Amino acid sequence: MVTYNEYLKNILKQILYSYNTLKEIEDKQEDLNNIKKEMLKINGFLKVVSKKIDTDKITSPDFEKVKTKFQNYLDSYYFEKEIETMATLYSNDLSRVKNIRLKILEALEDRKMMVSVEELIERI
Repeated sequence: MVTYNEYLKNILKQILYSYNTLKEIEDKQEDLNNIKKEMLKINGFLKVVSKKIDTDKITSPDFEKVKTKFQNYLDSYYFEKEIETMATLYSNDLSRVKNIRLKILEALEDRKMMVSVEELIERI
């Protein structure tokens, strides 16, 4: 049986994997769909952690801080509409594709959120 900590750790690893995938994308024309897919995965996992994981059941005291960073990201950043617009108008413009990817990465790195994810994975 999977413990609550192991469940959280697996979700955090999936967030980190999608984040690293975004960092490695080479900004080709077909990458806009990959950017969208990875961003939606991350957002979904952040929502699960923010809404479904009970803070009292996690042994790490840093979890509450990470959960707050996740909620701040979800409240502050929304790239889905922008990507939909880009897909129809600018999917051939590689500089715009690169720019949206970099903006998403910048948002994920805001308040050292991804560093906190890595540290929490190590502590759980």
